Amino acid sequence: TPAFKLGENLANPLAMYMADALTIPVSVAGLPAMSAPCGMSSGGLPIGLQIIGRQFDEDVVMRVGGSL
Repeated sequence: TPAFKLGENLANPLAMYMADALTIPVSVAGLPAMSAPCGMSSGGLPIGLQIIGRQFDEDVVMRVGGSL
């Protein structure tokens, strides 16, 4: 999904936290990951794809990201 607009969810910290719920465990686990563009929303906003690899497989993550 597209990112929140600036200031959009400042009144709802739980919504902001839940938006990160799928990225935080990857960082805590020490897995290599990257975001890559994968298209546009119906509103013309960019949408990204998260690529996650096995520990110490940064080169694989970068190759997959570079091939998109």
